[in-house]
Amino acid sequence: MELSSVSYQIAPLGDTAVLVDFGNQIDENINQEVLARAIQLQENLPDVIEVVPAYSSLVIHYDIIKWKKNLAKESLVFDRLKKVIEELLSQSLQIVQTKARQIRIPVCYEAEFAPDMQDLASTNNLTNDEVVSLHLSATYRVYMLGFLPGFCYLGQVNEKIAMPRKPQPHPVVAGSVGIAGRQTGIYPFASPGGWRIIGRTPLKLFDSNAPSPALLSAGDYVQFYSIDGNEFNYIQNSNIFPEGT
Repeated sequence: MELSSVSYQIAPLGDTAVLVDFGNQIDENINQEVLARAIQLQENLPDVIEVVPAYSSLVIHYDIIKWKKNLAKESLVFDRLKKVIEELLSQSLQIVQTKARQIRIPVCYEAEFAPDMQDLASTNNLTNDEVVSLHLSATYRVYMLGFLPGFCYLGQVNEKIAMPRKPQPHPVVAGSVGIAGRQTGIYPFASPGGWRIIGRTPLKLFDSNAPSPALLSAGDYVQFYSIDGNEFNYIQNSNIFPEGT
């Protein structure tokens, strides 16, 4: 598939980073472009430390010392970097279509694991079972990782179960599955958080000792399936891997 860049804006982000923004929206095609361009820039932009993709933007962290050495005036760093980025983004990319990973993740939606289920259900005029059914009905794209190591932002949930974040963060248990707006996500660690927690997975989302520490990657697809409390404990204690990896 040939990929030609949609409109974008480039802006400095502090002294050692640049933001390339393709538009503030959750869109699968834009996200696909972001991921492809992140690889392109990482491989072809000189003296880059890291390129970090998000939903519809990416951040380029660069070695400012090396860039300064090649320029007569320090103030010209951003202008020169912007020009090189624009030259690369003007190129059409031939994307090799590979089969995306489809990963099935177990979730227990029982009350013990779902402290915000009742509130979300009543606010949306649904029963708990209807919330679960709607959450299970979609296959979700992993748009980005962030916030915590291995925290995955998945989209989009059915608008019938969408709900804003909580006004104030509350303690959240590792493995908690939540909803914020039309996003759903999984907390890899215990952390303060404002997402509405409707279940929990027994799987470990991040392992610093593993060759690939994060269980999920941007561009993956996730299908949740329901388990009960006994199955939750069994999977958690058995170190079972998700289906489809």
